[in-house]
Amino acid sequence: MRTVIRPEHSRDLLARLAEANQKFAAMYPGDRLDRQPVHTVYGGAQLFTADTTRKLGAVAVRTLEEYAPDAATLARAVGLEGDSAFQRTVYERVRAKLEHDPIEDFRIDFEDGYGFRPDAEEDHDAVRNGEEVARGMQEQLLPGAIGIRIKPYTEELHLRSIRTLDLFLSTLLAQSGGKLPSNFCVTLPKITSPAQVEAFVGMLAIIEREHGLVAGSIPIELMVETTLSIFDAERRVALPALIAAAGGRVRGAHFGTYDYTANCNITARHQQPQHPACDFARHVMQVSLAGTGVTLSDGATTVMPVGPHRAAAGQSLTSKQLDENRRAVHHGWRVHFDDVRSSLRHAYYQGWDLNPAQLPSRYAAVFSFFLESRAEAAARLRAFVDKAAQATLLGQVFDDAATGQGLLNFFLRGLSCGAITEDEALATGVTLEEFHGRSFVKMLKGRDA
Repeated sequence: MRTVIRPEHSRDLLARLAEANQKFAAMYPGDRLDRQPVHTVYGGAQLFTADTTRKLGAVAVRTLEEYAPDAATLARAVGLEGDSAFQRTVYERVRAKLEHDPIEDFRIDFEDGYGFRPDAEEDHDAVRNGEEVARGMQEQLLPGAIGIRIKPYTEELHLRSIRTLDLFLSTLLAQSGGKLPSNFCVTLPKITSPAQVEAFVGMLAIIEREHGLVAGSIPIELMVETTLSIFDAERRVALPALIAAAGGRVRGAHFGTYDYTANCNITARHQQPQHPACDFARHVMQVSLAGTGVTLSDGATTVMPVGPHRAAAGQSLTSKQLDENRRAVHHGWRVHFDDVRSSLRHAYYQGWDLNPAQLPSRYAAVFSFFLESRAEAAARLRAFVDKAAQATLLGQVFDDAATGQGLLNFFLRGLSCGAITEDEALATGVTLEEFHGRSFVKMLKGRDA
């Protein structure tokens, strides 16, 4: 059959198309290939020491032992469905996680968790925390990811924020021989304009230059907790401009439930993670950041699983006080469990935790989320791989090419946090090497070769 499109006819069109495609590929590189933690624990800088995360893990284990000594008790407390075997599996894996890898990411907080203190005190804490992080690096005490949250770059606070950042990083780099911890980042809160982000990364560039670090090597996270970080003053979606102002440094965007709902004039009683206003903001974040490689993290649950009574030295609590403590902890766990499960359903695979007593409910929610879908996801992935990514119908579920990467990502996330074992992942017919390659397309090409 004769064709009519000749190279001389299409050359200019295809050149413009290639330019547009290259620009798109640069702006939307796809999901990050490294591991995303399931949570970030925020803790006040006044309390941090090199072994803080290990101490918090021990508190989490003691809380589980005291308030959920067996699988059935934890299941009742959080509302975990499933038979007793499923509940035991979740419980055992939660216990193992708390004992061996309780905190995946920690943020030393110089903002809300620290408050306003005299300059001399914050100077002291900035230096001390730099020394403690360096000690944690040397003694291998730090979690898999760590960073600091500084104060916002408002007119009132930006000079204090800059000084804290400078003192902390200068001390850390001097003590560590010019090295930063693995997966280190700096978090900027309460952003209202791209100018704040631009000034922030400019200060990081000065620090990198003066300390001999590679330009752009300190990644950042942006807090999305003001209405102006969702829609700017011109009523445009704000996040693309904030990301652009950071010059390629942004690793993640963390949603701040309570500041955002306060910005929306929502009363304190209704400032909850599952408020419709929060759903709207999170969906805007998802749509505007999809494909950029910027990871998403949901906000915190502020109902703490902490009992109201503590025994004085040499005394014991009454049975009534013990019961009130148990009910308070179980209520806090249930609220947190429901919030985490809601986040996971909305594809927010990371969130904040504020207290070590929240770790049992965090991992109960995360692990049950992955385990209850594991068998179905394994069957779908196995069938899809067997048919070389051709569209398949398994039961009543239709899978097309986009599904393969989603199923692969499901198992990658489950494996990385400890919800799914290697043997369970291998039951899909995918090898560990293929999982670690993190690309469904590359996996299929490798099999074809």
